[in-house]
Amino acid sequence: MTTKMNKTIFEISKMDCPSEENLIRMKLDGIQEIKNLDFDIPNRKLTVFHDGHNDQIEKSIIELKLGGKKISTEETNKKDFVENTNQKKLLWIVLAINFVFFIIEMTTGLISKSMGLVADSLDMLADSFVYGISLFAVGGTLIKKKRIAKIAGYFQITLAIIGFVEVLRRFFGAEKLPDFSTMIIVSILALIANGICLYILQKSKSKEEAHMKASMIFTSNDVIINLGVIIAGILVNWLNSNKPDLIIGTIVFIVVIQGAFRILKLSK
Repeated sequence: MTTKMNKTIFEISKMDCPSEENLIRMKLDGIQEIKNLDFDIPNRKLTVFHDGHNDQIEKSIIELKLGGKKISTEETNKKDFVENTNQKKLLWIVLAINFVFFIIEMTTGLISKSMGLVADSLDMLADSFVYGISLFAVGGTLIKKKRIAKIAGYFQITLAIIGFVEVLRRFFGAEKLPDFSTMIIVSILALIANGICLYILQKSKSKEEAHMKASMIFTSNDVIINLGVIIAGILVNWLNSNKPDLIIGTIVFIVVIQGAFRILKLSK
């Protein structure tokens, strides 16, 4: 007697961009009952096709602390799933884009004395880690994947703590104003880069492109951060103060540390 497949739908309120999708994929990797994962990032929904009533799936999703909750489970007759052969190639592309902008933002952030750009560069690096773990651990053992996740998580936390210390030093010291024009120009370029990454990845999911453009790009945390740095640059010039830059830098460092803890959860 053959067991019917189940379809479980989860709402994941903090699934804003493809890096969260990759975190979920890595977390669920190794659960043999899972046959397919269907992500709907614009609507923050995940549909899991699996055998049996596997409580481990729900437990693993909740452990990531992305606001995941089960909406429904029902039987389904669907058995054929289309594998996306381009997925690995696309992950390499977005990994390259994120890593290049990590270098650009870190370099221009240090030169222009902007902690907002430095912090945003670490956010780009965090996304690179997620895509990199996905790629380098493909076909590897679960132990290898956990080891890479642990190294990436602790490295990210270390960089963010160094950033916090520098923010405090600049907050209480007499520091030269950051170059607001560099902040704005580089952040606009990073905004475009994030939009391209989201577009590339979502295009591979066979979703309607217009729907993706309208509801997807503007819900991403990365894009909100880019806009935050742009606004901080405008305020630096308007108020003749480095405080807006330090505030946005602090906020982004917190986001980076939260992302690091999610990566560390994959190592357990």
